[in-house]
Amino acid sequence: MHKRVMDMDAPTEGLIIAVEQMVRYVRHSASAGGLSTAASSAIGRLGREGPYRLSELARAEGVSQPNMTQLVTRMERAGLVRRVADDNDGRAVLVEATDSGLDVFRQRRAERAHALHLLVKGLTEPEQQAVHIALPALARAIQSLQPPS
Repeated sequence: MHKRVMDMDAPTEGLIIAVEQMVRYVRHSASAGGLSTAASSAIGRLGREGPYRLSELARAEGVSQPNMTQLVTRMERAGLVRRVADDNDGRAVLVEATDSGLDVFRQRRAERAHALHLLVKGLTEPEQQAVHIALPALARAIQSLQPPS
């Protein structure tokens, strides 16, 4: 009954389904701060990488600048981020996570780590070893595809 969107071999399709399910499970396990997916992603980026210009944050997150402006304004009202002057360019403004925003970032990361830990813990020992090898390898492959900043 279901028509496939793309023709792919069964192992690839199985891997895609597994990744989608894992990402959904881990993402939904994080509830600290009650953030939307977009806010969670933005605060995560600021927590990992530090302050961004609004336009650069919008580009990095794959959203329009007006949408990012609205999101940053909401997060600013919630005390999660603040706008500060860019020391390198007095005309520019940077968005940075506040201590409260960093706390939410750390809580959400801990919740996701716990969810992933529970998933891996339910696997056999060889499967656990395979995950501990494969996931960092995939992360390195993703990093190698990223353009230099």
